[in-house]
Amino acid sequence: MGDFMAKIKKILSYLFIIGIFLVIGVKIYSLNVVNKDYYEKQLDQKQNKIITLASAPRGRILDRNGNILVDNIGIKSIVYHKSNKISAEDEAKIAQQLAEIITLDYKENIKETKNFYILLNKEKTDKLITKEEREKVQMRKATTSDLDNLKLKRITKEMLDEFDDKQRLAGHIYALMNKGYKYEVKTIKEEAEEKEYAQVIESNIEGVTGSINWERVYPYGNVLKSIFGSVSSSSTGLPSEKKSEYLKKGYSLNDRVGISYLEEEYEEYLKGKKATYQVNPDNTLTLLTKEERGNDLILSIDINLQMDIEKIIEEKILAGKKLRNTEYYNHAYAIVSNPSDGSIVAMVGKRLNEDTKEFSDIAPNIISSAYTVGSVVKGASHTVGYQNNLIDVDKKVIDSCVKLHLVPEKCSFKKLGVLNDITALKYSSNYYQFLTAIKSTGKTYHYNMELNATKQNFETYRHTFREYGLGTTTGIDLPNEKIGLIGNQIADDLLLNLSIGQYDTYTPIELVQYINTIAMNGKRIKLSLMKKIVDKDNKVILENKGKVLNEIAMDEYYFNRIKEGFREVLDGGTGRGYTDLKFNPVGKTGTSESFYDSDNDGKADVKTITMSYAMFAPLEAPKYSLVVMSPHVSHENGKTEYTAYVNKHISTEVSKILFENY
Repeated sequence: MGDFMAKIKKILSYLFIIGIFLVIGVKIYSLNVVNKDYYEKQLDQKQNKIITLASAPRGRILDRNGNILVDNIGIKSIVYHKSNKISAEDEAKIAQQLAEIITLDYKENIKETKNFYILLNKEKTDKLITKEEREKVQMRKATTSDLDNLKLKRITKEMLDEFDDKQRLAGHIYALMNKGYKYEVKTIKEEAEEKEYAQVIESNIEGVTGSINWERVYPYGNVLKSIFGSVSSSSTGLPSEKKSEYLKKGYSLNDRVGISYLEEEYEEYLKGKKATYQVNPDNTLTLLTKEERGNDLILSIDINLQMDIEKIIEEKILAGKKLRNTEYYNHAYAIVSNPSDGSIVAMVGKRLNEDTKEFSDIAPNIISSAYTVGSVVKGASHTVGYQNNLIDVDKKVIDSCVKLHLVPEKCSFKKLGVLNDITALKYSSNYYQFLTAIKSTGKTYHYNMELNATKQNFETYRHTFREYGLGTTTGIDLPNEKIGLIGNQIADDLLLNLSIGQYDTYTPIELVQYINTIAMNGKRIKLSLMKKIVDKDNKVILENKGKVLNEIAMDEYYFNRIKEGFREVLDGGTGRGYTDLKFNPVGKTGTSESFYDSDNDGKADVKTITMSYAMFAPLEAPKYSLVVMSPHVSHENGKTEYTAYVNKHISTEVSKILFENY
């Protein structure tokens, strides 16, 4: 039995060895036959036989009507490609030749200058190292790097004073020639002047050539420029936080990529394809493939509407600053969307600098700055009531106040008389929402009661709010969207505050998705600035088709009740005059307590009033939705309670041009 097992083991050992040789054989066959062309191409590229130069033009960004918002302009650049056999001394001569032709705006790096001095004065700088120090290297008590560092330390200012400005410039050029990976093309100068560009080409300096770098241009100036985003420069190349990710995708270290907003979001589509060149034995270049522009990003934005709204907001802010109690009011937002597909048609954010009287673009804050928004959320609060059988449809309630144990009375902004579920929205009754919130805990209101609200009671509201897009990301195609603050305290009065939009905070873009969801009877649709992406032949590669993120489980009958309440808000309710009734609008206003940091110490120290408005029209087959928000339009100063209705003035004007002209 033992001999038999020994033979089996021996056979298995032979089979194992044969298996290893088979694997090696298959690998060799793959390298030399199956994938021979691929690996030869890779080797050619590593040996610098095939290279790319500069950047390729990125895809354009256009508005929905074909107006070009972001384009490219070619900038002449001087670049260097290192050959495999070139010496450091030869490169020093190249750097000196270039220094005689070009100028560079740079700040001298003393280490660069010292390294170049060492290169040009080898015999002289070798004497800076003692015999004993060299012997330490031979005895392996020191390294050649240690000696190099000693040389650098021992080069004096007097030695460097031997260099004139041209030699110092040559030292910087030499450093640029050796920056990054050896096989990469190095940009020596961007935006070269016509004369020096031509002279460099005519000089036929080894490894040096001219190239075209493509820069972004903005035909509409700064309009929406912040939302378009930025592209890295050839000197910075890939952003450090995403370097490994881009390198895995085949990018080079000095490639220019989108680093913010739409340029970053759609980088894979906008990036162009760089031209490739064959490096000939005499170091000249032969074009192999031409550069190709990236795909075009067509936005849902209407640039003319965008500019019209920007003008309105700037005018109304300036007018508002002339009114009482507006010391802390300096910015406002307006966003227009198409509820049926979630597309953004305009997004405006403007802030006034009161010292210079100039406006800055703060459109990115629409997705990142959050505010208490007040009663505008009551459509979502009503939904909680309808979904959980907490609202008796059409039942009459007399508006009043709620008094909980150890909590001051909480009331509507005034006595509103007899209400039902629709008129409670029309006149924005807080009392009606308080009763619903109390019922959501399983209790019925009575004076001075203890509610004992739980985390689950808060979650009942927040779950429904999130289904509307409040307290969650909207999915908009911009990086770094934020959701505002979700309160972490559990208290009876805070549950009531939550129900009327006075606890958690929401961004303006969240309000857009919320009102869109009401317009679409509970379908929450992903927001998007992208209408479509097309290639050079105008073939559609990607298109916004209105992705549904979730659907709110509630009968259409109840959505119609909310819409009817919101319609009446604008027809004699709290939103009277915000949008002309001829457009058959549906909307809700909100007024909330907010806080402002008046002395910029990082702490909010002034209680202010923020006003918001969300609407869509027409009631049947909504065409547009609109959100307008004006933070800090008033404040408590003990002298007056006057609140400037700037938000109403903005909303009226924007609604008018939106539904009459677009």
